[in-house]
Amino acid sequence: MDRKLSWIGFLATALIVVTLATIVLREPQRQITAAADLQVNKIAEGTDLYAENCVVCHGAAGEGLGSFPALAAIAEMDTQAIFNTVERGRYNTTMAAYGVDEGGILYDAQLDALVTMIQYGDWNAIENRVAALGLTPPEIVVAEVPEETLTMIRDLPDGQILADAVEWYSSNCAACHGANGEGTTLAPVLNSDELRTRLTDADLTRTIEQGVPGTLMAAWDAALSDDEVAGLVALVRRWDELENMGVQMVAVEAAPIDMSPEAIAAGAKLYSVACTSCHGVDAYGTALAPALNNSVFLSQTPDAAIKQIIAQGVTGTKMPAWGGRLSDADLNSLVAYLRSLESSAPPIVAPVTGIN
Repeated sequence: MDRKLSWIGFLATALIVVTLATIVLREPQRQITAAADLQVNKIAEGTDLYAENCVVCHGAAGEGLGSFPALAAIAEMDTQAIFNTVERGRYNTTMAAYGVDEGGILYDAQLDALVTMIQYGDWNAIENRVAALGLTPPEIVVAEVPEETLTMIRDLPDGQILADAVEWYSSNCAACHGANGEGTTLAPVLNSDELRTRLTDADLTRTIEQGVPGTLMAAWDAALSDDEVAGLVALVRRWDELENMGVQMVAVEAAPIDMSPEAIAAGAKLYSVACTSCHGVDAYGTALAPALNNSVFLSQTPDAAIKQIIAQGVTGTKMPAWGGRLSDADLNSLVAYLRSLESSAPPIVAPVTGIN
C-alpha cells in the first residue's frame, strides 16, 4: 500500500514538474503574443486619435501636407522624443500640445497609443480608416505648370533650380500669394522690385523657414530642404526675369461651393456651435478674433482660401485647425454660410498680413 502511494506521489510530482516546465517554456511565447495583441489594440486606438486630431496637418497616410512634416518618415525616431513632441507641441508652430498636463486633450495612455501607431502602424490601413471615418482632408487644388514653360526656365542659368522652385511654389504658395506672386488679401506681393530691394536673401530665407506668427505664413523648415528654400529665394529674386520671358502661371479655381439653402443653414448651425465664442454672433468679431462678416475679407478672399484657413488654422493665433474635426462637407457648409453674408457685410478693414 505504501509503495502504491509512493508511486502515486511520484507521478503527481512528475506531472506538476512537467506542467510547470511546459508553462515556463510557453511563457516567453505567451508574453510575445500578449505584447503583440497590446500593440494591435494601441495601433487601433492611435489610428482613431490620429484621424480626429492630426490628419488635417500630416495627411491621411502620414505623407505631410504643405508645411507640415511627413510622419511616415519619423518612425525610426526615438520613442520618447515623439511622445514629448505630441505631448508638449512645438513652440511657435501650429503643432499644439496634446498632453492634458500641458493644456491638451489626451492622457498618457492615449499619447502612448498615438506614438505606437506612428512607429508601427500600416499607413495604408490608417489611410483607409481615416476615409471610413469621413475625415480625409480636402484636396488642395493647384495649378500645373506646363512642361514647355518649365523647359524655357531650365534653359536659363541655374534654370533647373528655378524650374523646381516654380513647380513647388505653384503647389504650395500660390493659393495665398497668387499664381504669379501678385499677392492676395491672405498674403503679400512677392513679385515686386520694392520687396527685392527691401529684403535680403537672409530675410527671405528666415521668413520661409520660420514663418510669420499671426498670419497664414507657416514655418516651412520641416518640409523644405536647404536647396528648396534657396530655390524659392532665387525665384523671388528673378521673378521679373521670368516675366520678361513671358512666363505666366494660371490660377486654378476650386469647384464652386454648394450655396443651397440647406447648405447655408447647416453652416449657420455649425458656426453657432464652433465659431461664435471667438468670432461673435453673426460673425461680427470679438476681442478674441476678427470679424468674418466683413465685405473686404469676403469680396477679396476666394472660397478655397476661406476653406483652407478653417481647415489648417492660423499659426500664432487662437485659430485652431478644424480640418481634423470637421468633414469636407462641414467645411464647405461653413464657407457657404460665410459667403451668404457677403451681400450685406459691412466694410471692416482686413488685418495686415505683410512679411515682417
